[in-house]
Amino acid sequence: AMRFMKAMGVGWNLGNTFDAIKQGWNANADEMTLETSWSGVKTTEAMLDTLKEAGFSSIRIPVSWHDHVSGEDHQISERWMARVQQVVDWAYDRDFYVILNIHHDEDQFLPTEAHYEASAHYIQCVWQQIAERFRDYGDHLILESMNEPRLLNSQYEWYFNSSARECLEAADCINRLNQLFVDTVRSTGGNNADRYLMVPAYDANPSYALDSHFVLPTDTADNRIIVSVHAYTPYSFALQMDGGTAAFDLEKPAQREEIAQFMNNLYNRYTVNGIPVVIGEYGALSKNNLQDRVSFTAFYVATASARNMPCLWWDNNASSGNGEKFGLLQRKDCTFAYPEILEAIMTYGGYDNLPAAE
Repeated sequence: AMRFMKAMGVGWNLGNTFDAIKQGWNANADEMTLETSWSGVKTTEAMLDTLKEAGFSSIRIPVSWHDHVSGEDHQISERWMARVQQVVDWAYDRDFYVILNIHHDEDQFLPTEAHYEASAHYIQCVWQQIAERFRDYGDHLILESMNEPRLLNSQYEWYFNSSARECLEAADCINRLNQLFVDTVRSTGGNNADRYLMVPAYDANPSYALDSHFVLPTDTADNRIIVSVHAYTPYSFALQMDGGTAAFDLEKPAQREEIAQFMNNLYNRYTVNGIPVVIGEYGALSKNNLQDRVSFTAFYVATASARNMPCLWWDNNASSGNGEKFGLLQRKDCTFAYPEILEAIMTYGGYDNLPAAE
């Protein structure tokens, strides 16, 4: 597992693409138009060539499925499945490590007892179909159970309170849904019998992955479960749009310590025990602060690499204008909006000659 993590290297997310969902303004749209409804650009082989040539070795393909299923057993549209598979194949054939998941289907896997039966049915039906479709792919394909499972629209949506009954119930439901995911994938046989599988805790938050209420699934395969976390840390710099800070100062320890602390905690809980960890999403919003983002990225990926934790930049194809600007690859012309950030990823995200973790 540790050798596998090292080989995954540095990665990138095909964000705001197959994870786009139907909303009020496009509720009647053809399902195939969703791929471009958020990013505005259809995925091409040239994009993947550009990423590969730049030095990325892993790609996460977030996919929302609920707008593409029908019937009581959630039969996935063949058109949608075929298009997702086409892009997976493009990445897989270029020797990327490919992470495929269930993304913005949060309404379908609500972690409450009242909704558990419906959530479990959805997870089992959808993963049965995905697993069967991809069971003959080799280890370079990784399946991830859920994206940021949480109590939607509640006071605890982004805050796990271990004293709150609702949160304890949610944690238990997430554990059971992760176990169902593992059992369902393994049951389909082929290479799914022992492929690597990723599972998150509540919110995919690193702190909640360290909480005692998060339990890794039991598995018939040996050491093939990856802990999946997302960490836009420090929050005030990386993700907070209003009231945050645009400064990341390498001369001041607080921000560096916040990054190192959560990685050290994961390292000591999981990595030293041979359990792999992948930071499936990270990044920093553009606040007209390029040098600060470069400094942040260099420190972040070096710290993760020293602890053998692959991390994948969240790219939503937005590098200008208003809103959350995480874009690195400008998909229309296959150039990088911030080559300085790219250089930081490639220079400091390597796994050779790095100091040992604390």
